[in-house]
Amino acid sequence: MGMTDTAQAGAETASAVPVGRPRSAGLLLHPTSLPGLYGIGDLGPVAYTWAEALIRARQTWWQILPLGPTGYGDSPYQCFSAFAGNPYLVSPEALMRDGLLRQADVAGQRFPDDHVDFGPVIKFKVKLLTQAWENFKAGEAPALRPLLDDFCVRHVRWLDDFALFMALKDENGGGAWTDWDADLVQREPAALEAARARLADSIEQHKFRQFLFFRQWEALKEYANAHGVKFIGDAPIFVSSDSSDVWAHPELFQLDENRKPTFVAGVPPDYFSATGQLWGNPLYNWRVLKETGYAWWVDRLRSTLELVDLIRLDHFRGFEAYWEIPAGRPTAEVGRWVKGPGADLFEVVQAELGGLSIIAEDLGVITAAVHALRDRFNLPGMRILQFAFGGATEDRFLPHNYDNPNCVVYTGTHDNDTTRGWYQNATESERDLLRRYVGRDGRDASWDMIRLAWASVADTAIAPLQDVLDLGTEARMNLPGRPSGNWTWRFRSGQLTEAMLDRLADLTVLYGRAKVQSPKP
Repeated sequence: MGMTDTAQAGAETASAVPVGRPRSAGLLLHPTSLPGLYGIGDLGPVAYTWAEALIRARQTWWQILPLGPTGYGDSPYQCFSAFAGNPYLVSPEALMRDGLLRQADVAGQRFPDDHVDFGPVIKFKVKLLTQAWENFKAGEAPALRPLLDDFCVRHVRWLDDFALFMALKDENGGGAWTDWDADLVQREPAALEAARARLADSIEQHKFRQFLFFRQWEALKEYANAHGVKFIGDAPIFVSSDSSDVWAHPELFQLDENRKPTFVAGVPPDYFSATGQLWGNPLYNWRVLKETGYAWWVDRLRSTLELVDLIRLDHFRGFEAYWEIPAGRPTAEVGRWVKGPGADLFEVVQAELGGLSIIAEDLGVITAAVHALRDRFNLPGMRILQFAFGGATEDRFLPHNYDNPNCVVYTGTHDNDTTRGWYQNATESERDLLRRYVGRDGRDASWDMIRLAWASVADTAIAPLQDVLDLGTEARMNLPGRPSGNWTWRFRSGQLTEAMLDRLADLTVLYGRAKVQSPKP
């Protein structure tokens, strides 16, 4: 991917672009998948280069996965906090520009350029972040001090608990909080006070890391928004059991006397897995949440909307009814549906936030009640083109059956194979259906699907970058249920060509999805 000319590509002043009007398009790419020298995509120059690529391709949306600090399996859906950012995304180049690191601090490192090798990368990033903290304490970058102080005040509602949680996790060798000393598990005031004194420097360092993440993300978002590119972010319905959210607010979750989950989350067998998906997240105590006016949820969605322009609310059907699995079960096959908060939650959120900037992820086992909840608040749902032709073929995913343009069509998502991989692994009857539907021979299946999505009546069309690059299964981001190897894919510098961007721009203009461009100066 080469640097593009933003003036050539054009720009527009950032404005609210509601789903439902006008027609728009975008690409799905998590920041970890960006190219670069430091083993993992980050929020530095390469992120701005990617934003400029979106501008050239006339795209409105950059869709990402959750931005939180990753824990088990390096999954962005199993984070240590629903509010914090991932410090491994902090850019070394930006730290050098701020005067917090020197070139010698980053020299001599070599990482793969096509995937994230999380173990060595995390070790390297922690070393850099620790060095930046030591330099800051020694007086480097003094102009950041008042900005850090202001950040800590603005985010106090979650930051103090999170920083203490991470400092304690470090002290306990990274172990889950339920395995800490009992007085810390139970949050005995004396034990917490002693920990704050004992771990003061570590606590402040974790706050500093969050400051760096938010500072870099906010700068990137400001740049992208100013050039007409907006963010779709992902908010998982559930949080990790090993998170500061559960540790700091146990009353909001279904836990036993030892603060361990009594029931866990997942979904029954579906087109992703024959045994269902056992996520293992603790379930909410919706009665207590209701008594608080859903304050935690309001805070969470408000905080997310400070980072992105639109939220894809993952597993929307769980708000109508969720699959309750007894803790300790080996799969998600045994469980029951339990009613969720339904419209009551969304009425409160709508009133508190002044609207619902939400896409409802309405995939899986969907009932009429889920559709009614989505439609009551006029939320766009999702349509996945791969589901229209392969596996559990469903007529509702075929574009000629979209009876309401208030939806978002995807060629595939992070949980799907790439379109090239899907086509190569599909049955002949599935491939034949796609060929007949698009009137093509299948040799360009990825772009056939992109064209189909862009041509549909859906207000918003999204494709993973892997489909623009026409990559196979080797570039799949996630295979639900696979114990390892997920979330590692990166594209290489130079892999995305200007010809690809111009081809995408042409389709985007042709099907009325291009953002308005200013005339060249």
